[in-house]
Amino acid sequence: MSLAGFKKQINKANQYVSEKVGGAQGTKLDDDFIEFEKRTDALTAWVETIKTRTIEVLQPNPAARFKLHTQGAYQKITGGTKSAKYPQPEFLLGDSMMKSASDLGDELLLSQALVDAGECMKQISEAKDALDSNVKQNFLEPLTLLQTKDLKEVMHHRKKLSGRRLDYDCKKRKKEKGSNISDEDLKIAEEKFLESKELAESGMINLFDNESDQIGQLLAFVDALSQFYRQGAASLEGLTHVLQQKMNEAVAKPRTERKIYKPTSSPPSYDDVNSVDESDNYAMINSNEFAASNDHATAAGGEKPSAKALYDFTPENEHELGFREGDIIYLLSRIDENWMEGSCNGQTGYFPSSYVDIVVNLP
Repeated sequence: MSLAGFKKQINKANQYVSEKVGGAQGTKLDDDFIEFEKRTDALTAWVETIKTRTIEVLQPNPAARFKLHTQGAYQKITGGTKSAKYPQPEFLLGDSMMKSASDLGDELLLSQALVDAGECMKQISEAKDALDSNVKQNFLEPLTLLQTKDLKEVMHHRKKLSGRRLDYDCKKRKKEKGSNISDEDLKIAEEKFLESKELAESGMINLFDNESDQIGQLLAFVDALSQFYRQGAASLEGLTHVLQQKMNEAVAKPRTERKIYKPTSSPPSYDDVNSVDESDNYAMINSNEFAASNDHATAAGGEKPSAKALYDFTPENEHELGFREGDIIYLLSRIDENWMEGSCNGQTGYFPSSYVDIVVNLP
């Protein structure tokens, strides 16, 4: 730094302290200039905020944004040209739908509906990619240019103006106090101050004289959004029509009939059971004898004879045992090859053996 430049820095620091601490008065700028400064500061803040919020709209996932930014910086360093795409959530959703449809099988109407929905989501994702590119080119890049060129230049002139104003006021104050500041030095300082003021003011005026450019960029952004939402709405309307047809087909589709297995013989009556000879293999054990033998079976094997209901059974006769699919039935005796006696939910009676799966067989 030259000696003159060093003296100028001393003067600026001296004047700054005098104004902040000593209450010295500096040269006042006119009201119009101050108003332009306020508007320029507001425009600078607006550009930064709108850029940030627009990127958040286009790329809502902060982790994905950071990763994309890091990859872009790495490619610039390494000289790569391939740019990574932001992973659109609509694409990820559509891909998941289509994979789920593949797992379910092509024959299901639900699978076909998932494929249609997945393709629609991918169409919306492609439209979102187009929106991203459009907004970056026609809105974000012009804002960045405004920020890094015009606004930066104006802020440079304003900063220079502030320094030159301090230098001029310091020299003027010293001269008024009888210091050896020459008229020529004071005049040069004043001219530089006025020059910077003119440059800063002209730059700020040009910013707002060209506000039609900013409005046009905002219009381009809104138009791109409108186009995206129209495309999305059209895709979703088409999908709605297709899914409605699929739902109508599913409603009209006949339900699968489940085969119900019923015994071929009728349940025996209590009279038939009581009249069976004791030597008959299918005779029913009386309740006291069964209780004793059942206790013995439980103690020996650790589990009571039982079966699990495969189907619902609704009793048609007084002595039949009703149950629901999944119920556990404790076995008391086998009546014949088709019928057994058991207890379930506090009730005892006969039931067809083809309706149950034996868990623990009778001894």
